[in-house]
Amino acid sequence: MLNQAAEKSLSKLMTKILRHTPGEFGVVLDSGDGSCRLSVLLEAIQAQPKWSGVTLADIEQVVSQSDKQRFEIKDDRIRARYGHSHDKIQYAPGEPPVLLYHGTNQKALPAILQEGLSPMSRQYVHLSEGTHFATLAGSRRGTLVILKVDTQRAQQLGVNFYYAGNEVWLAEHVPPVCFSVLESDEQEVRQS
Repeated sequence: MLNQAAEKSLSKLMTKILRHTPGEFGVVLDSGDGSCRLSVLLEAIQAQPKWSGVTLADIEQVVSQSDKQRFEIKDDRIRARYGHSHDKIQYAPGEPPVLLYHGTNQKALPAILQEGLSPMSRQYVHLSEGTHFATLAGSRRGTLVILKVDTQRAQQLGVNFYYAGNEVWLAEHVPPVCFSVLESDEQEVRQS
């Protein structure tokens, strides 16, 4: 069993392989869902000197313990659920809850309020069904701001939403008229 530091380090390597630079590690991801065989990922990881002793159980530990549930194992395949910066992963459109949340930072807020939510270096804007994941995502880079997205209004304006699993929804862009800043008293209610 991996200790917490090793688990975090392996998670970062898996993220790099499954979300950003699979080719750098000799991994080819399925063009439809971004998955690969678990054995292919294991071989790619074991080829790294630091990780030559990693086991399938170690990979499964990272998948099950991830606070954001970044990865999914299905049958003998593994994939990153979201956050890809390489070839675009396709998702089936879904019917989201009436409200979704997006965590960002105070510095980015003026541009977001003017231009809307854009994926930046990723393929999709990440949204969550509750404030927990939005808080995890937004608190990494400064003062946290949580946006409340009106999905019905967004859909009326042509926005498609895609379910990535584990309460995470994706969209290609969300116009500024479709969201507002979540007030701190609302946030306390949503998190409880």
